[in-house]
Amino acid sequence: MGLTMQEKKAIIRELHARYRKAIKKDKTKILNEFTVTTGYNRKYALHILTNWKPTPKRLIKRRRPSGIVRYNDKVILALTKIWAFFDYMCSKRLTIFIHEQIEYLEPYTDFGITPEIKAKLLQISPATIDRRLTSARQRLQIKGTSHTKPGKLLKHQIPIRTYYTWDERKPGFFELDTVAHDGGRASGEFCCTLNATDVYSGWVELRALRNKAHHWVYSEITKFPAVLPFPLKGIDSDNGGEFINKELANWCDQNNIAFTRARSYHKNDNCFVEQKNDMTVRHQVGYYRFDSRRELLALTEVYKLLCPLLNFFYPSVRLTAKTRIGAYVHKIYDQPKTPYNRLLESPDISDTVKAELQKRARTLHPVQQKLLLNKAKNSLMRIYQQKLNTSVD
Repeated sequence: MGLTMQEKKAIIRELHARYRKAIKKDKTKILNEFTVTTGYNRKYALHILTNWKPTPKRLIKRRRPSGIVRYNDKVILALTKIWAFFDYMCSKRLTIFIHEQIEYLEPYTDFGITPEIKAKLLQISPATIDRRLTSARQRLQIKGTSHTKPGKLLKHQIPIRTYYTWDERKPGFFELDTVAHDGGRASGEFCCTLNATDVYSGWVELRALRNKAHHWVYSEITKFPAVLPFPLKGIDSDNGGEFINKELANWCDQNNIAFTRARSYHKNDNCFVEQKNDMTVRHQVGYYRFDSRRELLALTEVYKLLCPLLNFFYPSVRLTAKTRIGAYVHKIYDQPKTPYNRLLESPDISDTVKAELQKRARTLHPVQQKLLLNKAKNSLMRIYQQKLNTSVD
């Protein structure tokens, strides 16, 4: 029986340095012994001893100790149930969520959290979560179509915003966007969602609209000062006609609210709200076509329950710095936090507002809020299915 590959590599490591330093006569002896020992062809053996390079330590894979399972199937099952129930958060956000809400999750037997599993869930790292949930993340990714129609009027009167000043890194500056629920068919009238996201804290306000007419958008935006826990200081939108109109521009001037717009064909100018469209709208209500009054009312009910969950319980990350090194852009993010916690830490929020936020937080329960949200989403889908059945009949 010949040598194993590991044994052959050990011989090469011993001989290659001596072979290179030897004189021609000694090289012949070393090569003869090496071919006899390993059974290699003489030309191949000559190539190996001449060109052999040890593998750098940084490239050597460390093998995990065999037989040691830190997180067993029961722990991963509980983790998967929490991950799926709370809308498939990324690992870094999920780790923070579990640490903050574990006391609320433990009493619910559906998650199967025992004292031992609880201790493991509090120890598990984001990297381990990513690795153990890899197979569960295999899901279809669907992209929608854009329905932004340029608002040509007043464009020259509304300034373009391409960067944020330090003053705008305070609570109260919102990016706005609309999400169409057309089901892939842009003809006719269909519902839309108005998404308003605070740049500093990530606070989200979602409103269901009958259609994309600027009348409905204007009606909902003008209600924000009365429902937001902090003052509305500025809004920034894309170039759609639902935002770029005289009524909204005049209202902002009268209420000392800064109104800016993004550059055409530059979605990254509104990156804060664009990234929320997927997580807060598409992941919750999908890509279906909602075009009836019953669906509009059901969608409104979904958002009434979803917004408190997003703002008080779901952590989010925020970009804090970005450095370009040649073609590579190095981004630095802060630790995942809920919008609620960011507002409590902000020196620009008054103690009165913080006390009111804490009072509202005490009335909410993450699991109960999610159960109510699931019930509202199921109601929306029943109405949608009934509409389809009626249209077929």
